[in-house]
Amino acid sequence: MDNTTYVALSLARAMQRDLDVTANNIANANTAGFKAERILFSSYLHPDEGAEVGEGTNFVVDQGSWVDETQGAFTRTDNPLDVAVKGDAWMSYRTPEGQTAFGRDGQLAMDRDGYLVTLSGARVLDDGGAEIVLPQGVGKIEISPNGVIASEANGVLGRIGMFDVPDIQTYLRIGNSMLVPPEGQTSQAVPTITSELQQGALELSNVQPVAEVTRLMMIQKAYERATKLMSTEDDLKKDMLRRLGQITG
Repeated sequence: MDNTTYVALSLARAMQRDLDVTANNIANANTAGFKAERILFSSYLHPDEGAEVGEGTNFVVDQGSWVDETQGAFTRTDNPLDVAVKGDAWMSYRTPEGQTAFGRDGQLAMDRDGYLVTLSGARVLDDGGAEIVLPQGVGKIEISPNGVIASEANGVLGRIGMFDVPDIQTYLRIGNSMLVPPEGQTSQAVPTITSELQQGALELSNVQPVAEVTRLMMIQKAYERATKLMSTEDDLKKDMLRRLGQITG
């Protein structure tokens, strides 16, 4: 393959990756606490070689993705166990697989053992990293802006942890709006003092469906251009070989 085909192939692969990410954003437009993912592309200039030296050839390079931390809109549910994070903090969870994950999903419930969990079954952690357990028949629950859980019958029951996670952009997505540190990396999360919880509300996904669908259409067009360029280049080579065959024959 010559440089034209390589350039088109690099663009097609980049658009395929962007297409997958954008489709996942759209699929999670109604997922509580979901943060959109964005792809970071760059251009790699490969110097020309040989007798014809020009300005070089630019290839599209996938540099990875980043988390859009923009605050999502709040919706009121009046469910006493639902909480929405106001600010930049992240909640922490213990997944069913035993991983410590971070996210903004505040759609919570009590499981049959009294653990405070997300709807996906991950257990909510306090600011010390311990799982939160509520007594059966706890009655009316109040959750303060600093995360303290209390009831009239039992007093203080625990505290929902909120964390500043400065290295969140290096984390990996594991589904259910959760992120975990890469294998072998220790989280730099520390309890926050600047964010608050709002009881009886949920933070919605920060995905804007109309913008994402528009982005999806643009990606599809770019992908089609790249594949058409590769097809055209292939047709030109076939035509050249056919002509050469006629000359030598």
